[in-house]
Amino acid sequence: MGLEGVASGVMIKEVLLKLDVETLCSLACVSRSLRFFVYQALSLFSTLNLSTFSPDAQTVAHILGRTRTNGGGLLKSLTINCLRLDDSCVPLFLSPHLHELNLLSCSLLSYHLLSSIRETCPNLRVLTLELVEQDSPKIFKCNLVRMLKGCLNLESFCLKIRGTGDASTLQSIEFFLPKTLKILKLQPLLEQDGIHVINQLQVDRTFSETADFGIISPLGPCIPLQCLSLGLDIISDDLIILITNSLPLLIELDLEDRPHQEPLLHNDLTNKGLQSLGSCHHLTSLSLIRSRRNHQVSFKRINDMGMFLLSEGCKGLESVRLCGFSKVSDAGFASILHSCQRLKKFEVRTALLLSDLAFHDLTGVPCSLVEVRLLSCSLLTCETVKKLACSSSLEVLDLYGCRSIADSCLRSISCLHRLTSLNLSGADVTDHGISILGQGSSPITHLCLRGCKRVTDEGLSLLLYSGTIGKSLSALDLGYMPGISDKAILTIAKVGIGITELSIRCCFYVTDSSMEVLAMKRRFQDGSKPLRRLDIYKCSGLSVNSIKSLKRPLFPGLHWLGIGHTRLTGKGNAILTEIFEERPWLTLCLDGCEMGCHDGWQFHIPEYRWS
Repeated sequence: MGLEGVASGVMIKEVLLKLDVETLCSLACVSRSLRFFVYQALSLFSTLNLSTFSPDAQTVAHILGRTRTNGGGLLKSLTINCLRLDDSCVPLFLSPHLHELNLLSCSLLSYHLLSSIRETCPNLRVLTLELVEQDSPKIFKCNLVRMLKGCLNLESFCLKIRGTGDASTLQSIEFFLPKTLKILKLQPLLEQDGIHVINQLQVDRTFSETADFGIISPLGPCIPLQCLSLGLDIISDDLIILITNSLPLLIELDLEDRPHQEPLLHNDLTNKGLQSLGSCHHLTSLSLIRSRRNHQVSFKRINDMGMFLLSEGCKGLESVRLCGFSKVSDAGFASILHSCQRLKKFEVRTALLLSDLAFHDLTGVPCSLVEVRLLSCSLLTCETVKKLACSSSLEVLDLYGCRSIADSCLRSISCLHRLTSLNLSGADVTDHGISILGQGSSPITHLCLRGCKRVTDEGLSLLLYSGTIGKSLSALDLGYMPGISDKAILTIAKVGIGITELSIRCCFYVTDSSMEVLAMKRRFQDGSKPLRRLDIYKCSGLSVNSIKSLKRPLFPGLHWLGIGHTRLTGKGNAILTEIFEERPWLTLCLDGCEMGCHDGWQFHIPEYRWS
């Protein structure tokens, strides 16, 4: 029986509505019958996510046009990667029916987008905007005020301005924030402006006390803020204490700063500030990050005592992220692990004094850890990993930059039956250790071996051929590995049937033959998925002829390709122009961004914005 004999309701409800947009668009190209069913399915979508690739205007118009065949009233939530969209595209994705709108990587959109949102989307409840800094702060503030005055029902507002880092852009925003906000995320922001925002959003203590007993007074001044995230120039005691006094019902607090210079004693975060967090009795998620801009900075006025006070006052924490605590030792970090019995996510970055001793007694406490990230902690060894492996619930293990991690702990990792993401970047592992990992039962989907210089083609072959990991992997990072050559890439093409994201940046022994086998990856084995993202940045072994592998029908479904500092980037290349015309969904990055351009889209050179 052909598709014409299949009831449309059954086909749409049981099959098509369960697929993503990209798969639906591929199906629409198969036959007229399928195209009809796909169009019907798109018109029934209530949520649409177009963030996994960078659509052009024509693609957005085509897809969203189908969602509005029923008047557009069914589509309530929309997420778009706007890297290739300019102001002329704004009417395509704005609608009065939207309750949630997330516009990411808006590198070409001007600040007039804000006033357009006010005029077209009065019913928004959730709004996320990633904009690029422009030379018109007055126009920005004017349009931002107009938008906030028109979106009176906002419950979640996230605004990030990417660029040179002028934190004065969001000055005076506090006067126009809707009283309905439960979630607020702003970046960048000056500390003084952050203080003004908190003062405007503060909750009456009487309201807080009645809310603790489940009594919400209709006379309350506003709906209390539950989630606050700020990107600041400095995190200080004054700011933290004001937050705890003004927002006692806070559930999530995320603060990150990038000081231009070492903070002064009277304007920095100390143990006193950490202690004040204990008055936020509902706090379950805490993130305090100090990252460097041009030089190394840290919270030098916080020591183990500050961590003791924090762990005693906030025992209900389920997620903790800490970076820049250079004076905190094992005792301080261990107090968090032992006091917070519900802890599921634990992340520590650049902790110079963190060693295996912090995890020595981990087996003696209830361990419900699901996600552990220990980044650039140079004193950690395999003993820590073995202790963490006692947590059978562990799903994410990130050991980026922990250079003392070696083969001896990989057997423990391979026994983690729920582990889906593993980062061993920079670890001192060898082919033998990688083979042990491959023999395990961990259902790893994301694996990073970046900078593992002792792993070679043979190790990768042992990894993928030994067990089930060849089938479970979807993302693999082999960047900066001198032992990787065409032989390893051929293994990936043959065995890595589920791999859709591959990074081989700075692998100098990869040549044109690797591009050829990756381009035909699906032909090696039935069910093999095509690559969606490929990073070949600084692969100097590739010749200009390898660009021919990018022509259709090779590399079907490729969304993102990083070719910076390769011979493929020659200007005036007629083949490149042809590729852009026949692949409207392809984002080509020549700027050296990491996978997907999440870290540098705002700096892309205009003449290369085919992407």
